[in-house]
Amino acid sequence: MAKKEMKLGKVQLEIMKVLWEHGDVTARQITDELSKKEEIAHSTVQTLLRKLEAKGAVEHMSEGRTFLFRALIHRSAVAESTTHDLLTRVFHGSVYSLVAHLIKHEEVSPQELKALRELIDSSSDEGGRK
Repeated sequence: MAKKEMKLGKVQLEIMKVLWEHGDVTARQITDELSKKEEIAHSTVQTLLRKLEAKGAVEHMSEGRTFLFRALIHRSAVAESTTHDLLTRVFHGSVYSLVAHLIKHEEVSPQELKALRELIDSSSDEGGRK
């Protein structure tokens, strides 16, 4: 589990994805990038950036009269925290139930199934992982 739980809302996660993919960017650049998928108000992005900053997820630097925003947390830390939250809240801590649900209800390619079998086999050889 992640050392610090980082709960992000849907749009906050989309903002983080922009920061992870593009590095240091302005709030306007984030707004423009997010608006390619779905229109979002610039003021909403600014508010969410302030909230992300308060959570310790991002920081800003001044470049002249412009603020550049940067991610302070890694994608892997958010994935770990979010997955753990899903596992405990929805599947009561059962990894089997989570994986079974995904295999039954999501499209899983033959290549992914093969990779999962290999992962399970190697995990069994190592006695599991925690």
